[in-house]
Amino acid sequence: MSTRCLVTCEHGGNRVPAAYRRYFAGHESLLATHRGYDPGALVLARRLAGALGAPLFYATVSRLVIDLNRSLGHPRLYSEATRPASPAVRREILERHYLPYRRRVEGAAAEAIAEGEKVIHLSAHSFTPELDGEVRDADIGLLYDPARPGEAELARRWQAALKEAAPELRVRRNYPYTGKSDGFTAYLRRRFPAEAYVGIELEINQKHVAPGRAHWKKLQEILISSLVGAL
Repeated sequence: MSTRCLVTCEHGGNRVPAAYRRYFAGHESLLATHRGYDPGALVLARRLAGALGAPLFYATVSRLVIDLNRSLGHPRLYSEATRPASPAVRREILERHYLPYRRRVEGAAAEAIAEGEKVIHLSAHSFTPELDGEVRDADIGLLYDPARPGEAELARRWQAALKEAAPELRVRRNYPYTGKSDGFTAYLRRRFPAEAYVGIELEINQKHVAPGRAHWKKLQEILISSLVGAL
């Protein structure tokens, strides 16, 4: 079975559309933090997509407007800024930003699978070095569902390739979150069988992210080359 890679970035920016800016009065400072977006994630997603010749799906609307990586009904689908908005406004946000994005990605995966291909979906994210006083003990996290053999095997091979290429990096599987937690990959697993869909969330520690810094560029190259080897 041939494979088709898809790359996504659900938290690529912290933009707030003009129609919803009034809801962010008093919350402006949050937009520049990890609550607003995943620094470095979109840069990495673009590099991954280019190296793999894969389509890239991304969003630059802040997750504080609506979180594209949350399922419908999740208590954090909307943030403290947009949760107080009227049901009509929340529905408008859903229909303008959330549903079109999710449908595009799901549609691309469905099309590939219908054509007899296996989909490898890479979702690019980044995480804060410290959360609630706890230092995150990893440089890179690979999130997957252990019950799906294709995901477990790809994560294992990618981790091994990274260890060989850069032994100084601490690469952990299902850290700092679990791959089975609510997210876009978890949703797509319910839509597509394990033999047809492999979903991996790539999490980068934000301490490595700095535009233009040689270290950050080198890390991107290592991630890409190790992934190509793992595939």
